[in-house]
Amino acid sequence: MEGAVGIELTPRQLEIIEIVKKHAPITGEQIADLLGVSKPALRSDLAILVTVGFVRSKPKVGYFPGEASEPNPAALQRLKGYKVKDLQGKPISIKGSTTVHDAVIMLFSENIGTLVVTDEFDHLEGIVSRKDLLKVTLGNPSSAGMPIHLVMTRHPNIVTISPDESVIEAARKMIHHQVDSLPVVKSSPPEAGKSKQIVVGRITKTHMTKVLLEMALEG
Repeated sequence: MEGAVGIELTPRQLEIIEIVKKHAPITGEQIADLLGVSKPALRSDLAILVTVGFVRSKPKVGYFPGEASEPNPAALQRLKGYKVKDLQGKPISIKGSTTVHDAVIMLFSENIGTLVVTDEFDHLEGIVSRKDLLKVTLGNPSSAGMPIHLVMTRHPNIVTISPDESVIEAARKMIHHQVDSLPVVKSSPPEAGKSKQIVVGRITKTHMTKVLLEMALEG
């Protein structure tokens, strides 16, 4: 089953559609239980399915099959038109010399899952997630003073996106690589024959879910 403008639904989204057809009305919590996942993990999927018309929702009631057997072409076309730069937020970055202790404080004070590590010119050096920090701190009381550059993920294992790429591509990368956010980067002029990436923003699943919900509420 594919969208009218070339958006292919994921296996989980197809399964959600079948569950809604079979059990409507059904709540998000019930769908999550049937799939064996958490409700927050389904927010983006449900928002997409509502926006493109495969399912519809009624507050305090649940989800029902959509009114059309095919997605709404206008909604899909509008969704395809969104660029990362239309939704991206400000980057939240730290330096490689920042300690693990300070990185943990920043993660929780900013209520985010990943920090971007940059040099003094905002060039991307790495990323560090809650999982990275959990790994290094469990059973290691001396880890608090470690510099973050010893913990972070470095190139080529960092997934990035450019401001001019589509939101659909950002979603594809997040799903494929199983991450919740992406650094938004631009290439800087090459130095010594090697180009660096300047961090100009960040895009998260929350950013995309918000715009999908807005589209759905607009009808």
